[in-house]
Formats: sequence, structure tokens, C-alpha cells
Amino acid sequence: MGSLYLCVMTKHQDTRIIFMGTPDFAVASLAALLNQQFQVVAVVTAPDKPAGRGLELKPSAVKAFAAANQIPVLQPIKLKDPAFIAELASYQADLQVVVAFRMLPEIVWNMPPLGTINVHGSLLPRYRGAAPINWALINGDSETGVTTFKLQHEIDTGAVLLQERIPITADMNAGLLHDIMKETGGQVLVKTLEDYLDGTLTPTPQEQLPDFDATTLPHAPKIFTETCQIDWTQSAQAIHNRVRGLSPFPGACTRLNGKQLKIYATQVEATSGTGVPGSCCVVEKDQWLVQTGAGRLRLLVVQLEGKKRMDAADFLRGYQVEGQLLG
Repeated sequence: MGSLYLCVMTKHQDTRIIFMGTPDFAVASLAALLNQQFQVVAVVTAPDKPAGRGLELKPSAVKAFAAANQIPVLQPIKLKDPAFIAELASYQADLQVVVAFRMLPEIVWNMPPLGTINVHGSLLPRYRGAAPINWALINGDSETGVTTFKLQHEIDTGAVLLQERIPITADMNAGLLHDIMKETGGQVLVKTLEDYLDGTLTPTPQEQLPDFDATTLPHAPKIFTETCQIDWTQSAQAIHNRVRGLSPFPGACTRLNGKQLKIYATQVEATSGTGVPGSCCVVEKDQWLVQTGAGRLRLLVVQLEGKKRMDAADFLRGYQVEGQLLG
């Protein structure tokens, strides 16, 4: 057993890996690689961006983690820049790993001899796109997962390597699911590389996966402002799912007295009630209920434009909402 372990560790250490990622979600995967002694020779991440009141340049979460672990960092503005391509090639990587990064041109993803492996936050081919965590919740799914796959021309369409399923519980929002998924992603990535480098993992084209049907697959486009707008004519359950899928960021939106009201947590009421969709009623002065197209929704955490986020009960102590219409 000991000699086998040493053999695997040596194989890991001999494989030169370049890691590409930007947000906190990707840090968990990078940390998992380092914890298992994989040789990450460089990190590629987004350029520093202005942040805060002073608009000081702030590094990405991946850059900060890489710098703390003394890993060289590349921050190209354009991924086809000849200078960046030359610098990337100079590291002579055997393999590239991508987690929550930009779409790569072929000259980049096809550079290393062992290819480029991506970690995606869904059970591909479901939810190809930029926001798989959000859309799984918005659509009311009871299960999602993490997929590792080999990059090819079209985004999120490469052959699948490994998948790990994750149940979605009724109390999960996007933040909670994100935190579970990022840790699972790191674990799946390590297992993927171990088996891939050992030659025991066979990529499976997505078209050959069970129940593949390109005409019915849900997608995960980027979240835009219009995605966040609540339509009160929808059912209480559908609106509740949208709130979950957009919390804690960017938040589901409606309007109260001409001001934007963000809603971060809700509860579907057992009683359906009657009234115009979007109309408000208060029960015992601290329970904010809103009529929907089917059923009532209780608001739990809200934030009015220009104010702090707060529990709905606290909000009601300073605002009169009974009888008003949300839009």
C-alpha cells in the first residue's frame, strides 16, 4: 500500500498544472490541488478591479490565495494576446484546470498535451452556462451536482469525466448551495485528476449520457437585471424559488412606493388568500404577507433602496405597507 501511495504522489508531482479561475468558488479547487501535492506551476486569473469607496484595485480571490502560496500569477486582459500566449507556453504545463473563469480560445485550451479540464457547477448537460447554481434553484430542482469535463470548442459541451450529485434541500439558497458545491468541486477535481493521470478514466461524450435530449435541457444564462424582477402573477412557490436562487446576491427585486425593494428570504404560506397579485397585508403587525398569482408569500428578509438589509418584522416597525401594492 505504501509503495502505491508513493507512486501516485510522484505522478502528481511530475505533472505540471496551470490553474485558471477568479472567484472564491475556484479557490476551494485550487486549495484541494495543493493539499494533495499537485504541482501548480502558475495561476491565470482576472486583472485587479477597483472596489470599495476609494476604488482601490483589489485582486481576485484566486490571486490572493495564489500569492499567499507563492504561485506565479498571470493576469491577461486579452487571452489571445501573443505576449500572454508566449508566457503561458513558457511554463510547459502538461495539463490545465479551469474553475469559474472566462471562455478560453482554442489556442489556450488546446495548448497542454493532456488537455484542459473544467469544473462546472451542474450535472451536465443540464445547465450549461454562466449561472448554473442560480438557475437550478430558480427552476425548483431537487438535485444538482458537480461535473468535471474536457474542454472543447462549444462552451460546457465537452466529454464528461466525473460527476457528483448534490441534493437541494427546501431551505437552501444560492449562497448555501455555492458553499457546498465549491467544496464538492475540489474533491471531485482531485479524484478526476488522480484517475485521469492514472489512465483509468474514460471521457464520456455528453450525447451518450442517459436521458440526453438537447431539446429539453435547461440552460443557465448569465443573471441580468430583468432576471431579478419579481412577477407577482406567478405562484408563491415560483417566486419563492426565484428569491432563493438570487440570494444573497444579487437579490430578487420589486418596488414599494416607487423605490426598489430587494427580497432575500421568503416562506410559502399554507393559506392561499385572495386579492390582487402583489397586494400586501400584515398579520399581527409583524408578518408581511403578499398575495401572488397562486397563494401567499411571507417576506422574511428585505432591503429598501437606501436602507440596510433587515428582517421584515423590523422593517414593518418603521413602514406602513398594509394595503399597498408591490410592482
